[in-house]
Amino acid sequence: MPGNSERRGKRVVSKKGAVKGSGGKNRQSLAGRGRTLPADERPWHKGYSGDEPLPQKTARKQENERRAAASEGRAPKIGQPGTKRTAGKGPFGAKRSSPIAKTRVSPGRKSATPKDGPELLVGRNPVVEALRTHVPATALYVALGIDMDERVKEAVRTAAERGIAILEITRNELDRMTGGVLHQGLGLQVPPFAYEPFPDLLAASLESPAPLLIALDGITDPRNLGAIIRSAAAFGADGVFLTERRSAAITATAWRTSAGAAARVKVAQVTNLTRALKQCQEEGFVVAGLDADGEATLYELEAAVGPLVVVVGSEGRGLSRLVGQTCDLRVGIPMVSDVESLNASVAAAVTLAEVSRRRRM
Repeated sequence: MPGNSERRGKRVVSKKGAVKGSGGKNRQSLAGRGRTLPADERPWHKGYSGDEPLPQKTARKQENERRAAASEGRAPKIGQPGTKRTAGKGPFGAKRSSPIAKTRVSPGRKSATPKDGPELLVGRNPVVEALRTHVPATALYVALGIDMDERVKEAVRTAAERGIAILEITRNELDRMTGGVLHQGLGLQVPPFAYEPFPDLLAASLESPAPLLIALDGITDPRNLGAIIRSAAAFGADGVFLTERRSAAITATAWRTSAGAAARVKVAQVTNLTRALKQCQEEGFVVAGLDADGEATLYELEAAVGPLVVVVGSEGRGLSRLVGQTCDLRVGIPMVSDVESLNASVAAAVTLAEVSRRRRM
């Protein structure tokens, strides 16, 4: 019996049809339009830094960016026309001949706050407390349409009395500045803290009749840092020094916790705490580290009457190994209960109080 292939009137051409190629006009449509120009080579972008005349629209964008940066206390993100030479004319024919290093931020992303840039303290109670304790501030941001309760009125009144700029901005703008943190319509801009150079701190302490310094080994909570600075001011310490890395910095939170004492106590940052402690020992200081398992108790600290450095360990692990080995002695605080240890700031306050008592005897 004949099969289908032998049937009368069978199809002898393919059902798929002709294959379309990518040559000719279709190939031209697939061709690229060249590289994507960076912002500093686009004449219509606010970051343009080429040598072409600046368009009026771009100049207006740069002026708006300058005003926004001034109100936020940051550097404007604009180009510097004439600083980048571009080859050729037209937006797509330029090639960079003298590249300039720039920090780039992906579209739609918030740029990272620089380490030494100003900090924004938010919330009605924190802002009012910071203003009460004379935390240095450069601007008070108030959201438009905010409910003017007593805290807001006090914040505005105190800022006006201290000569701090008061800026009204939209709530959306304040949301963007705070990164979505609950701000309650108030934000206080705090400038970066000015640290004392460690050699200057050490030299100034030696001029005191009984030099007393506090070294912080891994204190990461800014509230503990602020509380220790407050205790240092209360008991006559000459200064505090801490490491630049893996340690809390003087932020708005630390300012507020110190109740303004950070303005009266010298604070220095060091790269290596062990090396700084050895420099203190070379100048005649006795380095005493607080350790619950120390070989001496606080009440036996005879060295308290002379040049002394009190080392306070971190909240969790205490003194690090190298710092503990560098200390001349380890001192424990005697306690009558089963509590394993005290909070770092509390232990520092108890120690400084005992040192102050011994020096008055």
